[in-house]
Amino acid sequence: MSSPSPSAVRHRGGQSSKRGSTPTPSTPRNGTADHGNKTIQSAKEPERSGWGYKAALVLISALAFATRFWNLGHPNEVVFDEVHFGKFASYYLQRTYFFDVHPPFGKLLFAFVGWLVGYDGHFLFDNIGDSYITNKVPYVAFRALPALLSTLTVTTVFQIMWESGYSLPASVLAAGLVLFDNGQIGQTRLILLDATLIFSMALSILCYIRFYKLRYTPFTRKWWKWLLLTGISLSCVISTKYVGLFTFVTIGAAVVADLWGLLDINRRQGALSLPQFGKHFLARLFALTVVPYFFYLFWFQVHFAILTKSGPGDDFMTPEFQETLSDNIMTLQSVGIDYYDTITIRHKETKTYLHSHPDRYPLRYDDGRISSQGQQVTGYPHNDTNNYWQILPSEQFSDGDLGHHVHHGDLVQLRHMGTDSILLSHDVASPYYPTNQEFTTVSLEDANGDRHNDTLFELRIENGFEGQEFKTMSGQFKLVHFPSKVAMWTHTTPLPEWAFQQAEINGNKNLQQTSNIWYAEDIPSLPSDSERSVKTPRKVKTMPFWKKYLELQRAMFFHNNALTSHHPYASNPTQWPFLLRGVSFWTQNDTKEQIYFLGNPIGWWIASSLLAVFVGIVGADQLSQRRGIDALDELWGPGTRSHLYNSTGFFFIAWASHYIPFYIMGRQLFLHHYLPAHLASTLVTGALVEFVFNIESSGQNDFPQSLSSDAKAKKKSSPGTERHHSAVRQRLGQQSLMAAWIATGVIMTAVIWGWWFFAPLTYGTPGLDTAQINARKWLGYDLHFAK
Repeated sequence: MSSPSPSAVRHRGGQSSKRGSTPTPSTPRNGTADHGNKTIQSAKEPERSGWGYKAALVLISALAFATRFWNLGHPNEVVFDEVHFGKFASYYLQRTYFFDVHPPFGKLLFAFVGWLVGYDGHFLFDNIGDSYITNKVPYVAFRALPALLSTLTVTTVFQIMWESGYSLPASVLAAGLVLFDNGQIGQTRLILLDATLIFSMALSILCYIRFYKLRYTPFTRKWWKWLLLTGISLSCVISTKYVGLFTFVTIGAAVVADLWGLLDINRRQGALSLPQFGKHFLARLFALTVVPYFFYLFWFQVHFAILTKSGPGDDFMTPEFQETLSDNIMTLQSVGIDYYDTITIRHKETKTYLHSHPDRYPLRYDDGRISSQGQQVTGYPHNDTNNYWQILPSEQFSDGDLGHHVHHGDLVQLRHMGTDSILLSHDVASPYYPTNQEFTTVSLEDANGDRHNDTLFELRIENGFEGQEFKTMSGQFKLVHFPSKVAMWTHTTPLPEWAFQQAEINGNKNLQQTSNIWYAEDIPSLPSDSERSVKTPRKVKTMPFWKKYLELQRAMFFHNNALTSHHPYASNPTQWPFLLRGVSFWTQNDTKEQIYFLGNPIGWWIASSLLAVFVGIVGADQLSQRRGIDALDELWGPGTRSHLYNSTGFFFIAWASHYIPFYIMGRQLFLHHYLPAHLASTLVTGALVEFVFNIESSGQNDFPQSLSSDAKAKKKSSPGTERHHSAVRQRLGQQSLMAAWIATGVIMTAVIWGWWFFAPLTYGTPGLDTAQINARKWLGYDLHFAK
């Protein structure tokens, strides 16, 4: 079995690989390969490393720079998600704590750019359309970072094909599809994270190919260098967005197949002993998992070291975490709560107050269920005297002293001050949730009589310990009904008019749900001359890195999975390869200018079609092999199957790894999530052009079987005949190369026209009239100013 890798190069005249081989990386660019003790030198070495590739690389890099940096300052207003990532850069520069579902690396790069140009973070990117000029923001410097990374991505795609041993037209085509793609350009010239993600993904693939090419000289300095660079690149991917995990899957598949090949006792290079195999395994484990993880942790350490001030991210963290931030309200205003204090209780997630009023639940709900007709207990968004609750002990204190502190784990009662009644929950279905319990209140007489147990609640402070004092603000807690073990909970769907459209309060049986958390905001009954009212300076606390890191990780994953609400420009994965719709980023009514995120339809449709062609070719080959026909190697030449399966197959795995997982995600998805998969599809496209025109085989391998049998028969008897066959092979190779160049030229001409045609939507200028806009509505593109 061949070892796994991105893009194995066929060796002209070499032996064909075993059937069913797994995807593998590239052999050295000069076409050499070690088969046993022999070295095969490619006849096309000059072409693989000559001036043609270098000239093409320079030209493509220059065009990439031009298409990414052209008119970078337009528009001079906040565009789409720049409201998020520009804001985060400002928070870093202000050292103000914020919360985001993405890891820190990409955002730290923007903050670094801001620091380099002397920006102080005064602008918070609050609204799309806010002026950068008026607010004196160095936005062009910010946008230059993703534009530069996008330029390098195009260069990297070309190098991936070059290092994998592909022909010049195949390399130009793959890079050109990325170079002139409107989606790759539009998403990577704004203050967004995708340029960092895509460049890191491409760099990971390139570094692994360079590492794989050194597989016959293991544990040398260069071998370690490229293995470690692969790990560092992978770390950059996962440290930018968690979808970077898909790149780990891509490289991981290649590594597993590579290790499987090393286990083969019949491998040409000689069998490895188990200790030798163990060294290979541990080296890859260390470089591709341990090293990336420590770099990943490093960026979180930088994140915590910079963000030392209280900010908008405080509410996502526990009170213990918040007390590590300077100027935090937990540190400044936290006050211990005693029994018989009157407090206001607020829900952490929705910010509604626990509230009650004299009105009662209706006899029947809309679905016919009967209520208790008890006093309504609801959530109210505004401060009001009906939000006042007195905290009472479950049993009277023998000394009658009012100075007893409330602690974690205490059983308490809550008395509603406005109606002089006691909070209660019982086995009656709530208005909206038949599985949840109703919350209501009962009179003091009932609360001290037969209904006493139903009025008892256990106060569970989050991450609390025995004897911990209950405090305002910092005392986030769950209020658990003692008899039934349900937690007080609320949500955002308002109750009907009979409850004045206030929030429903009910008992949630899922005690672990984080939305069960509340906090005591204030003590309105606290006298102004009370010792507890004196605000003494408090020292900012410390918290171990691992504890902060794990808490933030939990919050990030929870809120990332909670991004399920509908968005008008959200799309699903079935739409992406066909480019059925895009996303509106920015509009200017006066000039009818707009930025509409959309890929180049011509390029996307060609790449998507060739993905299907690849699957068809592999399927047909597998079927023909079942019938005893070896069509690929016989008709295209030895090594064709190995090249197709190992090299193109690796690129196809990269596409599938970055695309298929989105089908099982429940969060909001947008077209930009397809960009890494689109890049992989361009690699498949370039590889298939080389396969279709059989460039390598024509130039070096024997003729197709129908011709080569005659040639072989005459080969031994006539040196002149052999020279004739060599000339024929060279001529056919040149013809195939010319045909590939023609095909590449036709495709790129169409792609460049598509880029130019949709450029006004990508760059936001010039404005288009109604007819011009409608001419660009090829599919379901909901463009502005179309009427």
